[in-house]
Amino acid sequence: MRTTTIAGMALAALAGMVAQPALAQGAAGEITIVLPEQPSNLEPCGSILTDVGQVLSQNITETLTVVDPADGSVDPKLATSWEQVEPLTWRFKLREGVKFGDGETFDAEAVKFSIDRMTSKAFTCNNLAKFGSDTITVEVVDPTTVDVKSTQPQPILPTLISVAMIVSPKTSAAQATNAPVGTGPYALKEASPERIVLERSDSYWGEAPAVTKATYVWRGESSLRIAMIQTGEADLTPTIALQDATDPARDVSYLNSETTAVRIDMDYPPLDDVRVRKALNMAIDWDGMAGLFGDEALRASQMVPPGINGHDKDLKPWAFDPDGAAKLLEEARAAGVPVDTEINLVGRNGIYPNGTEAMEAMMAMWNDAGFNVKLTMLDVADWTRYLQKPFPAERGPTLLQIQHDNNKGDAAFTVPLLYRSSGSYSTLDNPAMDAEIDTALAATGDERGQKFRAVFGKVHDEIAADVPMFHMIGFTAVGPRIDWRPSLATNSEIPLAQIRFK
Repeated sequence: MRTTTIAGMALAALAGMVAQPALAQGAAGEITIVLPEQPSNLEPCGSILTDVGQVLSQNITETLTVVDPADGSVDPKLATSWEQVEPLTWRFKLREGVKFGDGETFDAEAVKFSIDRMTSKAFTCNNLAKFGSDTITVEVVDPTTVDVKSTQPQPILPTLISVAMIVSPKTSAAQATNAPVGTGPYALKEASPERIVLERSDSYWGEAPAVTKATYVWRGESSLRIAMIQTGEADLTPTIALQDATDPARDVSYLNSETTAVRIDMDYPPLDDVRVRKALNMAIDWDGMAGLFGDEALRASQMVPPGINGHDKDLKPWAFDPDGAAKLLEEARAAGVPVDTEINLVGRNGIYPNGTEAMEAMMAMWNDAGFNVKLTMLDVADWTRYLQKPFPAERGPTLLQIQHDNNKGDAAFTVPLLYRSSGSYSTLDNPAMDAEIDTALAATGDERGQKFRAVFGKVHDEIAADVPMFHMIGFTAVGPRIDWRPSLATNSEIPLAQIRFK
């Protein structure tokens, strides 16, 4: 099922369920969050996407484990403990006395249902991409115990399982939902093309949050979102542009675990030629581009930021070398590569501050270097079709603006997704690389990091699979009513239970 169908039909259908209230104006216990884009859907299986996760994750739906953004440790959530009982099996003990928002009981059968639903491939499930080529199955041991089995060794499975959202057994297993029900502290009360409203659940198993109601709206312009904070029309906006972060009392900078890049679709000429792909990297004035992202943003040579196991600090980013780029293009042309073929650069509206400006600048630089690039900017639902397999048929040579988030501490959440032949976002088809990736995934300790670094080196130096841009610094605007600070996880989730009132 296409994401556009989910967003267009299901959200519109929900619009008439509840009358549409005015935006919150400082009511006690109520907040308004203004997002840069409308969520493409409300399917928990897509919570790794920023636009979905910032609404759902740890608010409506919860997971067995959570990763502490401060140090990468794995903490209990719906599971209270776990142990590896066999090389391919981890056993999880479940929290007792938990109910879903619809009254259903959270137990081992509910966990099995949720993970079976995630792995069924009955509909698009972005979160499944994090598991790469592995297949995860669940066996019920008793009502409060499950065994999670993998087809490959998974030494970090407790971390990996933190992307599996647990949903009510009443949820359809055959199609995506836009009316999610989970065990979280909030329930969905309204979803329309104008707003999404969550209300605090009185039956939540944990401590009652201070926020009783959260209204989400969306505005594309960063300056407009700032104006809403200034006037009290909104209390929080998670992403603002560098040029709008002018008030230290309101605007907070933070390491956001995101890496920006342009993915190269290698299925079509001229992008199937490595000389062309290297020339794409060398034709960009990276010092000039840095002005769009701020002095604290780091040039990227790989798709994981520093601090992630597998990051190679010695791998150097591509340097601006227009003469070298021109030489490579001429070599490719002389070898019969159709370098003059039109290439479609697909960008996403609102993907990050100054994202459109970045794509416009890169298109201009590529065309100056001798490429034939056109830019198409899409809203998130249409852009997602290019992000995840199956890619649009007859799409032709395509460059895709992406932003990848890895706040889980390990390259396993990046490498198979982007570079294994079976990876949901991958345009590579390289059995030798697949074997290297599988070996890295099964490794532990220092060997694990070494093997992932080797993969990143080959992706960069030998394949040039993408155009890495920057490890990003985020800027968030927080209104005067609330006490909250962003973290490494903010681009994936905004847990309302962490917000306090001053």
